[in-house]
Amino acid sequence: MNITDLLKYSASGLLLAAAPVAFASPALAIDWSSVPGKDIVMLYPGQTSWEWNLTTADHSAADKFKAGKNCIACHAGEEKTQGDLMVSGKKAEPTPIPSFPGHVVSNVKMAYDASAFYIRFQFKEPASPDTRMDPKAPTKVAIIFNDEAVKEGVRAGCWASCHEDNSSMPTANGANRTKYLMKTRAKLTRAGGGDALKPDADLAELKAAGYMQEWWQARLTPPNKAEAIGGEIFDTRAELPGQLTSTASYADGTWTVVMQRPLAAPAPWRPLVEGKPYTFGISVHVGHSDKRFHHTSYEYTFALGQGTADLIAAKQ
Repeated sequence: MNITDLLKYSASGLLLAAAPVAFASPALAIDWSSVPGKDIVMLYPGQTSWEWNLTTADHSAADKFKAGKNCIACHAGEEKTQGDLMVSGKKAEPTPIPSFPGHVVSNVKMAYDASAFYIRFQFKEPASPDTRMDPKAPTKVAIIFNDEAVKEGVRAGCWASCHEDNSSMPTANGANRTKYLMKTRAKLTRAGGGDALKPDADLAELKAAGYMQEWWQARLTPPNKAEAIGGEIFDTRAELPGQLTSTASYADGTWTVVMQRPLAAPAPWRPLVEGKPYTFGISVHVGHSDKRFHHTSYEYTFALGQGTADLIAAKQ
């Protein structure tokens, strides 16, 4: 797979406590019983990457993806089977974790009011061994989203910033390289984009066009500790403290987590506009797992208040 193919088919952590912000606690602000939700299945993805998805020898649907079909168009309903296959070590996973779950299901609800946007996750903690990868956080839940400025994000959700040379991926060679977007790289190959970036002027042009993914994560410890971190994914995954807050509760084996940020957060946070579609994917880490050893969803869409999307955030 050469750079021309890779670009052609895409075109058609530091731990920081969330700083105090001046709006109400999400637990008090939203009547979640009145908000419709959607059950989303997250699969164990193994070492599948953006580059892997475009390689026919690895991915049987690569030609369909190159022809314009998005991931979920082919794979909706297959997440449990795919996750079980990869977690077993039979496909795209050289170091399987014994007894690790193949999938996790979360109910997702979204809402907004005059000042803030809210996301609620509710999922049963699956039985999992202690991987001992992240001693500080037994469980983590996250969302990544973008608008139409990130074409590959619209097509593949979280896989848009998952590359062959990210940390613990096949060509990382020990590097602690975070998620990044491919157009920030001087060159992209089957092995990923490495560390060589485009000139500053080109990067500034991409930034000005809104080419970034927004990333939120809540680091969870029973019974009710939730530590919010997040920011942007561009040439790296950068944390931007001070805008996100989260609350959580854990009861009868189930997490209920609410995250929020202001609608009008300062740049580079993305403006959130009523009726505009955004593409998102969600993920969880369980059993003290970290980095690529997680469960992630295919791409879905949301909009605030109105529009055509998988989830419509309810106005409060």
